[in-house]
Amino acid sequence: MPRVLVIGESWFTYTVHQKGFDAFHTAEYTEGGGVFLDALRARGHEVTYVPSHEIATRVPDTADGFDAYDVVAISDVGANSFQLPPQTFGASVPAPDRSELVRAFVERGGGVLMIGGYLTFSGIDARARWGRTPLAPALPVLMVDRDDRVELPAGAVPEVVGEHTVVQGLERSWPALLGLNEVTARPEATLLAECAGHPLLVVGDYGDGRSGAFTSDVAPHWAPPPFLAWDGYAELWDRLVRWLAGAEL
Repeated sequence: MPRVLVIGESWFTYTVHQKGFDAFHTAEYTEGGGVFLDALRARGHEVTYVPSHEIATRVPDTADGFDAYDVVAISDVGANSFQLPPQTFGASVPAPDRSELVRAFVERGGGVLMIGGYLTFSGIDARARWGRTPLAPALPVLMVDRDDRVELPAGAVPEVVGEHTVVQGLERSWPALLGLNEVTARPEATLLAECAGHPLLVVGDYGDGRSGAFTSDVAPHWAPPPFLAWDGYAELWDRLVRWLAGAEL
């Protein structure tokens, strides 16, 4: 089964509690991709998970390092974490651009999947910045150079719009999502699903490899509990990852 490197889907939250005259702070660390990781592992995939704050120490910084994987999945973490390791940002010491290493990995025959969120694609206030990285040409979508969030608080039902082995056998309508990132499918890519008139799932080829873009999230808030509990949830990710790896479906 494919070997998958999943990067991102973690965050720290700092809260100020104001109680009259006094105030105090609390901190919390959260990993949001548990259902996604469990779904892949349950289908037999060999999954390595690297939370956002460990990218500089655990994501390979050489081309050979990525040979240990078949697919790299990036979820809800911005390009700065790939391009500004501590030695570069803090000490002005040159270091490899991990976004370029992922691009080269796909060109050589690997697979890449970008999953949506507040810090993927362009992201909130355009802070994710993926459209300005070397990885951008390898993705099957074009990104806007501004805040790209499409909030859908009332919910919108995704619809399968393309014929492809990835979506073969899945329901044509999926449980509602609450938001996504605005992108445009590249002309040479294949649009598989839409949500609220926007591309939701797009796949394509790059060099000798394959790429995919899922523009909503794998976890709340954009992916609410009914989507996570959907019978097709694990099947979708299993089929998509296997296709990206060039494995049998």
